[in-house]
Amino acid sequence: MSRVPPIAAILAARDMLRAEDVPPPRDGQAEPLAQVLEDCAGSRAVAPGPAPIRAIHHLACTGGTLISRCLATLPNTTLLSEIDPLSTLQGAAGKQQFRPSDLIYAAGFSLRPPDAATTADIFCAGLRELHRGLARQGGYLCVRAHSHSQFCTGADPDGRPGMHQLLQRVAPVRGVVTVRHPLDSYLSLGLNGWLHFEPATLDEYARRYLMFLDAHDDLALFRYEDFTAAPDDTLAAICAVLDLPVLRQVEQLYGLAMLSGDSGRQTRQITSRPRRAVPADIALEARASRRYGLLCERLGYPPEPETPSREAPEAASASRGDDDEPS
Repeated sequence: MSRVPPIAAILAARDMLRAEDVPPPRDGQAEPLAQVLEDCAGSRAVAPGPAPIRAIHHLACTGGTLISRCLATLPNTTLLSEIDPLSTLQGAAGKQQFRPSDLIYAAGFSLRPPDAATTADIFCAGLRELHRGLARQGGYLCVRAHSHSQFCTGADPDGRPGMHQLLQRVAPVRGVVTVRHPLDSYLSLGLNGWLHFEPATLDEYARRYLMFLDAHDDLALFRYEDFTAAPDDTLAAICAVLDLPVLRQVEQLYGLAMLSGDSGRQTRQITSRPRRAVPADIALEARASRRYGLLCERLGYPPEPETPSREAPEAASASRGDDDEPS
């Protein structure tokens, strides 16, 4: 038996009722059923589109862990931290770890590991099911990309799809980029031993940072310094872009979220921290590098941070905080 489309059935019922001699309603009475059906036929409800994946992108040592921990505390929000299925940093020690639920990791240690295209397909398939499952429960999926793996290692940043592109294969994406003064983040990279590119100069770092910004130039940009100065207001602005519920007084809850890469701020207060002293050779390079100057101009930072603190080496080491957080 053929099935009549709902709208066609409504219109057919309306026409049948119109053929009857139905008197108009008196005051206080409901309108005739034919009119109700006609109103229904004219009201075509628009089905909501697929739920977006939320994403946050930043380079290492730019305060991204702190901001991501705040996002992870938002109501009904599931945040995946430091994600990049094509990262060359995983398994670098050469000894396979026990990860029984990680298909990509296990396949990478096999005698015949999958190529990058297959790895990306596996990642997208798994993320798609997670996204669908959370959406059915009324939850939000937020992915914190590990952009350092693509833009600040020996790998060619343009030789592979980035997380921004991979996420778009799964669902619509609402994303943001967070940044920090590049001189501060470069100094923190060196202190943590994360200068994974050659040459490990400020000029090369600026080149890669500019490539990162170009790859995400369609996303809203937020500065770490603005976040530490006004956490609630900046987080509310980020939530508005990501279409996530706003949570005020986030300082009371952000410590509950423990993320990978959580090497930075351990206090319960979100405040700016004293800047490190800039070594003379790096200060000289900062003044000589055209790329670094372009980067600071693009991000709206002065090339030289305002009055860097002149801490003794012991004090600088002891005060390592959120400004050392990796991406």
